[in-house]
Amino acid sequence: MADNASSVEIVEGCRLPVLRKNQEHEDEWPLAEILSVKEVSGRKLFYVHYIDFNKRLDEWVTADRLDMKKLQFPKKEAKTPTKNGLPTSRPSSPEREVRKSLDLNLPPATAPSRGKTLPTLQQNGTARRLIPAQPGRKRKANCGGTDEDSQDSSDGIPSAPRMTGSLVSDRSHDDIVTRMKNIECIELGRHRLKPWYFSPYPQELTALPILYLCEFCLKYLKSLKCLQRHLTKCNLRHPPGNEIYRKGTISFFEIDGRKNKNYSQNLCLLAKCFLDHKTLYYDTDPFLFYVMTEYDSKGFHIVGYFSKEKESTEDYNVACILTLPPYQRRGYGKLLIEFSYELSKVEGKTGTPEKPLSDLGLLSYRSYWSQTILEILMDLKPDNGERPQITINEISEITSVKKEDVISTLQYLNLINYYKGQYILTLSEDIVDGHERAMQKRHSRIDPKCLHFTPKDWSKRGKW
Repeated sequence: MADNASSVEIVEGCRLPVLRKNQEHEDEWPLAEILSVKEVSGRKLFYVHYIDFNKRLDEWVTADRLDMKKLQFPKKEAKTPTKNGLPTSRPSSPEREVRKSLDLNLPPATAPSRGKTLPTLQQNGTARRLIPAQPGRKRKANCGGTDEDSQDSSDGIPSAPRMTGSLVSDRSHDDIVTRMKNIECIELGRHRLKPWYFSPYPQELTALPILYLCEFCLKYLKSLKCLQRHLTKCNLRHPPGNEIYRKGTISFFEIDGRKNKNYSQNLCLLAKCFLDHKTLYYDTDPFLFYVMTEYDSKGFHIVGYFSKEKESTEDYNVACILTLPPYQRRGYGKLLIEFSYELSKVEGKTGTPEKPLSDLGLLSYRSYWSQTILEILMDLKPDNGERPQITINEISEITSVKKEDVISTLQYLNLINYYKGQYILTLSEDIVDGHERAMQKRHSRIDPKCLHFTPKDWSKRGKW
């Protein structure tokens, strides 16, 4: 396809169709942007980003995969007026849209009921009470949540960059270097991982065909020989910190980002390979890290983790969350989320994950919230022959899921309806059947009896 690739100069910013295999291993030619060009052994290679595809699919391609007949040269763009270093006209975030719709359509869930009978919640002829309706207020017909595909990981950009938390990303540093994967392959214990995104490992290591990590302390080494030498001296067989949960082969360790700075920074560098927005890796002091492991005769092997601010004014109970690729699609993501809410229950708080969520994070949370809320609704029993009743606040208290997330999940599932002047929740047979099928697949659950955790009041501990 690229016979004249040498005669026409392809530069960074050019767009053209590029050959790739789709999930069914069929050839397709999506439009891609050239991010970088290099020459290796007299052969030109092009780093391409497929437009409207996730960045994790970006790759180096050879000239024979380029469709030169449809080459588009970069246009000079008019500058967008900026405010606080961010474009002023940006697409509205689905999170804001949901909040807007909640303001318009739902009564404040915190309002006391003052002894009024709450409206009922229908389930196949059995009514269930949910939240009080406000007199004279009409409900719009469409109460569905945002579509899964419409909420990408780039949504929910705050109006000014948030300079705390571990998702510091103001888009002004989204330069060409950080847009390109820089690590070819990582060897971690018995797994070889292909990174999805850029990670700020030392530059001299990025040219290596394989980056070796100690799977217990996560130290990075440049060769297998260096790793073997390190393993004779490294006496760790589990993450540093306290083991606060163990059931079967699954354990969770709590790691203080100040006390175990090296481990925490190495964990963040590894995680950045698979998280697009996580950019803060050097300042780990304000964070706790909860590392999930699988135990065997060789030790406790890292499966995934989440980080959490020691003090969060926004009720965030997760800053970043990741299941490593070899352990994905095995229910571990939900187990990490479930564990974060179990900690919130012990703390006596409701929590929510820090935004923006990655695309995979969003899917996992939506699924977890849906299953958790449906589990409660379906377990409600009639009271003295009357229809069972529950409020939004009660669902939030039982689950520790923040009220806004409860409401947006009910909207997303399209359960809330307006009927005869009151809000009701209709659980259709399809919803019930789908929920029961999903729960049958959820073999691993967190057992609160196996959690040994005492929350600390970080506000009284000076600078942590």
